[in-house]
Amino acid sequence: MPSVKTVALVTHGKPGTIGDAVERFERAVAAAGAEIVDDGDADLLVVLGGDGTMLRALKHSLDTGVPVLGVNFGRVGFLTSVDQSELEPALVRAFRGEYVVVELPTLEIELGGVTHTAVNDCVATSSTIGRMVMLGWSVGGEDLGTLSCDGVIVSTPSGSTAYNLSNGGPVLVWGLDAMAVTFIAPHSLQARPLVVPRSSDVVVENKTIDVPLTVLADGHEIGSLGFGERVTIRLGPRRSRLATMPEATFFTRYRDTFAS
Repeated sequence: MPSVKTVALVTHGKPGTIGDAVERFERAVAAAGAEIVDDGDADLLVVLGGDGTMLRALKHSLDTGVPVLGVNFGRVGFLTSVDQSELEPALVRAFRGEYVVVELPTLEIELGGVTHTAVNDCVATSSTIGRMVMLGWSVGGEDLGTLSCDGVIVSTPSGSTAYNLSNGGPVLVWGLDAMAVTFIAPHSLQARPLVVPRSSDVVVENKTIDVPLTVLADGHEIGSLGFGERVTIRLGPRRSRLATMPEATFFTRYRDTFAS
């Protein structure tokens, strides 16, 4: 990648979590002769935080196209590629252009006549804790029946290692242009996750008379589904741009985070 002349910063919402990392970042920027700017004008956006902060930054940068490089100050930090102890040497390398950019698909969600974008996932779940719901669903216009469950997760590759993974869904390797459909606590021995390609819409309908569904995009509520109402989810045209150090590949992170 080209060398970095301008850089923006996004930090964890709790300043105490990152300690003196902002000061360390500022010293590294000054030593490289770079300039700290607003993210819309930056060559690179650096995140000091965990996966939640990375998700916020990736979503915010969808309109600017600025790649996002994460330094892990969180618990898991799967989307980050730099350990906090390596902040300074990693930034020196990044400012020289020694990083790669992975483009990841996003979701386009149609709900109640409004279109929303999600970087990680869309979840439609029972609005009442402990109450099972009946979901009708279809893929690519083909009806796949009705299932009793607590809800459903539709995730991108970047989101496949989050809520989807904790519910037994498949991990989608970065580079796949697909989304995973995983049911939450299905009351069936036959329910299996499904990997769906681009151009095939996933439609979920609430078939529960007395329990509405809550619909969330990247963990934030965007609406609800009453009886007979539907949400449509597809891979959208926008892509998030994740910057990583060359050695921090998907499989390296997968092994270090989940397999060790």
